[in-house]
Amino acid sequence: MKITQLRSATLKIQLGEHCILVDPMLAPRHALPPLRLLDGVRERNPTCDLPGLMDALLKEVSHALITHCQKGHFDHLDRAGKAWLRQHQTPVICTLHDAEHLRSRGLNVQPLRQDHHRPQPFLGGQIRTVRCTHGKGAVRLLMEHGVGYFIELPGEPSVYLAGDTVLTPAVQDFVREHQPDVSVIPAGGARFDWGQELIMDVAEVLAFCRLARGAVVANHLEALSHCPVTRAELRLAAEAAGLADRLSVPEDGESLQFSPSSDGQRPTRLTTASHPC
Repeated sequence: MKITQLRSATLKIQLGEHCILVDPMLAPRHALPPLRLLDGVRERNPTCDLPGLMDALLKEVSHALITHCQKGHFDHLDRAGKAWLRQHQTPVICTLHDAEHLRSRGLNVQPLRQDHHRPQPFLGGQIRTVRCTHGKGAVRLLMEHGVGYFIELPGEPSVYLAGDTVLTPAVQDFVREHQPDVSVIPAGGARFDWGQELIMDVAEVLAFCRLARGAVVANHLEALSHCPVTRAELRLAAEAAGLADRLSVPEDGESLQFSPSSDGQRPTRLTTASHPC
């Protein structure tokens, strides 16, 4: 399995002959509205460009996965992402909740059942949805919560794409029960001008790493104006906690390759490659 971090929550996963694009935000730098208005900066989003060679990276895509997309969550599917999916008629895997919204925009939608935690057929293996809680306190009432995905294909490491969630008891219970070989978690500590975190912060990322026996990959970093956690900060915290060997914090354009686990051991990270930005 190869995971290529593209930008923020957008990534590409190669699983055997299948190449899955997750939550495509493909707009150029500063093409989208700011997400903080009272900090004196009002920086527009995304705050960085996509990595180089995007045409080549996207050419390999066979399917797309959308964790959530309504209520203005452009950082998981923006107009540019919709246009690309519509142009190529890429099969888009999503929840029933999002299916009609995406179908009305001309996308080739293939919705899953609204049946959390139960496996459904997927690309010769199976997939499950896992509930997300997008935020703490009162701010979570304003959010679109969406789902994470747990994918198991023969001959490949199992992978848990957590989606936009904080570290809830439900997420912890799921990880304890299934112990994914690889987990991709949102680590940016996103916050609006008021309210608590919308996704995991540094402390919750470290807590997740202690809980999961498999490899952990952090994303949703350094691309949105309301995500204050930096890669350097997260790496230093992981090192101080003795978890640096458990946590990967890829740069945009960087690929991580994992072999399947064996005998209960964590999957082996085989190679790392970067695409020029």
